[in-house]
Amino acid sequence: MSLDSLDHGFIKTNGINLHYVSQGSGKLMLMLHGFPEFWYSWRHQITEFAPDYHVVAVDLRGYNDSDKPQGLAAYQMSELLADVKGVINGLGYEDCILVAHDWGGAIAWNFAYEHPAMVEKLIVMNLPHPAKFAAGLKTWQQLQKSWYIFWFQLPFLPELIFQANNCQAIASAFKGMAIDKSAFQPEDLAAFRDAAAKPGALTAMINYYRANFQIPPDNLAKYCEILDVPTLMIWGEEDTALGKELTYGTEAYVKNLQLKYIPNCSHWVQQEQPALVNQYMRNFLLTDS
Repeated sequence: MSLDSLDHGFIKTNGINLHYVSQGSGKLMLMLHGFPEFWYSWRHQITEFAPDYHVVAVDLRGYNDSDKPQGLAAYQMSELLADVKGVINGLGYEDCILVAHDWGGAIAWNFAYEHPAMVEKLIVMNLPHPAKFAAGLKTWQQLQKSWYIFWFQLPFLPELIFQANNCQAIASAFKGMAIDKSAFQPEDLAAFRDAAAKPGALTAMINYYRANFQIPPDNLAKYCEILDVPTLMIWGEEDTALGKELTYGTEAYVKNLQLKYIPNCSHWVQQEQPALVNQYMRNFLLTDS
């Protein structure tokens, strides 16, 4: 299968239209991308799993061809969770295998806590469990890595920097962080730059950080509960934004956890090491749990 055979569509959910691509049939495998990506970051996984699943990769609200509502309130976690619930139900399913990376991972962790019956299995890449992330942000080690979160709180300036020189900073985020630079060909970087350059996209993308700068205390208490959803974490060890130590102790929060580290691999794990990621995913999906 190739990307040329993907079906493109829009689905109405939570009052907005989300663009998605899909391939295959059967059980729903829903994929949530991160920042500053869009559905394309799952290109190696869509074609791999479409023979066995109905694979759907969405553009999160604000990204690429999805609607870009204005205002910070539109990007609060509660809205993002409602989007995912609407996608699953709107596609005619009651549950799914939820696969996520980076910001998509933050949404996926929260969704699994809010709607555990709708997540048959959870696969999260390079985004720690919320309780571990909250604890990590109290350490100087992680605060140094997360400086950009605070910079994103500034109005206008982050957008101007990203817009400069045909969104060169977007391309640099991928190529600069990657260990294997060949994982991102010129056409891949152009796709990400083009998506970010669409009107309103950059502000919407950064608004995720602005709208969710603080975790509500009641949410922190919820995250201390044990998640009873079979979960696979895949982690590129050379992540410059999120330290590997954020994964340590995750088993205290997840009843059924598998954790796979990939050495010599950056934050962009499913794009940089797709064969290994796909193998770990498939092995996990074949286990009875």
